[in-house]
Amino acid sequence: MASTTASTEIGYNSKIEGEVVHTQLDSAINWFRKNSLWPMPMGLACCAIELMASGASRFDISRFGAEVMRFSPRQSDVMIVAGTVTYKMASAVRRIYDQMAGPKWVIAMGACASSGGMYRSYATLQGVDRIVPVDVYISGCPPRPEALLDALIKLQEKVKRDRSAKNLKQDSGPAQYGRLGLRLDSPETAGKSAVHA
Repeated sequence: MASTTASTEIGYNSKIEGEVVHTQLDSAINWFRKNSLWPMPMGLACCAIELMASGASRFDISRFGAEVMRFSPRQSDVMIVAGTVTYKMASAVRRIYDQMAGPKWVIAMGACASSGGMYRSYATLQGVDRIVPVDVYISGCPPRPEALLDALIKLQEKVKRDRSAKNLKQDSGPAQYGRLGLRLDSPETAGKSAVHA
């Protein structure tokens, strides 16, 4: 019985408990963000097939922390616009982009999303960058899944260089409300109790 206790104590690594990691706040936040980019797939045309293939076992987008394809804009931070954007669809793409929580990024996948592709018609938007800001462009018609993974790596490098701590907000509510959403009394009325009918 005593030998089991002794081996358990010897097997316990006490160094892990006492170590401290020193880093900058920007580095820590950016490391979290770049390794957990959740895509919002906007599969509008044939590029969407290549987008789906990037999630399959052969290419495995999960190696980069982006396997959680969310079809809810409030749970995603990377919009991947894959395919031709028509003027009729442009308002829906913009609305979904506006519903995404910040910080958010956009990847234009394929020639059609980047520049309108071969479609120079009245119905086709000549580049999704006319309605949403694009961070990474992928060329090709259609681009291979490897190109999407390369764009994801480029986006991770961009996120890594971001000044995240500077952009954090202390309190998102109005000044007269506290962190819990409760109304704070002004210093003039803090000691007085008034009953309003």
